[in-house]
Amino acid sequence: MPSTQPKLEYGYFYHIYNRGINGCPLFHHSENYEHFLRLYDQYISPVADTFAWCLMGNHFHLLVKIKTVSEIPFMKKETPEGRKDPSGLADNLSGSSRPESVLKPKKYKPTSQFSHLFNAYAKAFNNRYKRSGSLFEHPFERVKILNNDQLEYMVYYIHHNPVHHGFCNDMLEYPWSSYLTILSPKKTRLKRTEVLKWFAEPENFIKYHCQQSIDRFHQLHIDLPVLQVHPQNI
Repeated sequence: MPSTQPKLEYGYFYHIYNRGINGCPLFHHSENYEHFLRLYDQYISPVADTFAWCLMGNHFHLLVKIKTVSEIPFMKKETPEGRKDPSGLADNLSGSSRPESVLKPKKYKPTSQFSHLFNAYAKAFNNRYKRSGSLFEHPFERVKILNNDQLEYMVYYIHHNPVHHGFCNDMLEYPWSSYLTILSPKKTRLKRTEVLKWFAEPENFIKYHCQQSIDRFHQLHIDLPVLQVHPQNI
């Protein structure tokens, strides 16, 4: 069945998220989170820049910008046995030439790279925990982000998700999100400088996250039904 999700367009921001099939766990131990991030760097860094992320027990959230066509590298050439051939010698062995369709260099495709990521992680996860079958819901969800206000709120939304789901009481307490990375001086592929520019400075980044949490708390309480207490009920 063809995907009902829109194609990822070059040069646009997206909120990408997915969960375990039927809500099943995606991560059991630290090694699972770490392996997912290693695979993520391998498969997604060539096709997208990452601005925020969060991994949780049975789902994840990402804020990415798909690179432009000119920014995406060409795929490495392979020998007939499937080995990488950065020298390009496999193109012309013993003076023979390969068909033009094979010679023509190909670029990484964003949607395919996400599929490769999920397939590679599912294979490793299934091997580790002796399970079989699909691990992720299909297709993965994606929402195009169209303005700066949406970008700022999405950064908060992703970072606040562990608090929302009860994994912790404070965003600083959760290790598997980009919140701490953005506040850290350590080297990272995350587009930390760009994110902080959206909020003008680190202090405003922190204030925005705190204020959104306060506003959300008040909104939840406004929406809750009020218990009417009458003297006869006391």
